[in-house]
Amino acid sequence: MEKRLLITGFDAFGGSEENPSWLAVSQLPDTVGGFTLKKCMIPTVFGRAAQEVLAAAEDFQPDVILCVGVAAGRDAVTPERIAVNIRDARIPDNAGNQPVGEFVVADAPAAYFSTVPVAAMAQAIRDAGVPGTVSNSAGAFVCNDTLYLLLHHFAGTSTRVGFIHVPAAPHQHAVSLPLEKTIQALISAISAC
Repeated sequence: MEKRLLITGFDAFGGSEENPSWLAVSQLPDTVGGFTLKKCMIPTVFGRAAQEVLAAAEDFQPDVILCVGVAAGRDAVTPERIAVNIRDARIPDNAGNQPVGEFVVADAPAAYFSTVPVAAMAQAIRDAGVPGTVSNSAGAFVCNDTLYLLLHHFAGTSTRVGFIHVPAAPHQHAVSLPLEKTIQALISAISAC
């Protein structure tokens, strides 16, 4: 039986001209580790990013959803273990929203754990020769917001949801990872799902 994986990357934000999350996702093969992939670019906008993922998921009916974002300053590819119910933006999103200390979903759990095998994914990334480690904080910007909303929506269902942060590209930040290494890491992580 065919397995389906929906994978997303974000558009450029915060003054950058490109986002390495989408650059890497867009160059993935169409099948990885037994999964048929659907790739989507989503906006760096609170709430709207998750809405676009949910719309794509309704059409594609994936077994697994993986969103990918960039974390400037990180030196490893980091599957996220947890999403927290908070929006706390140090910069505006691409629609000018800058929530501070707001809940993602009122009267909902404080946090959700990812439903993909984050430790196995991090190990697979390291086995491919790329720095990889589990992260216990997806921040409080659009990445965390998107992961929280998806985990909230798919709670109690068979659809598994995860998020992976990747380092900046070499021309963007002193701490970085070449694009080909990021692509290899994502292939390895998907194969571990």
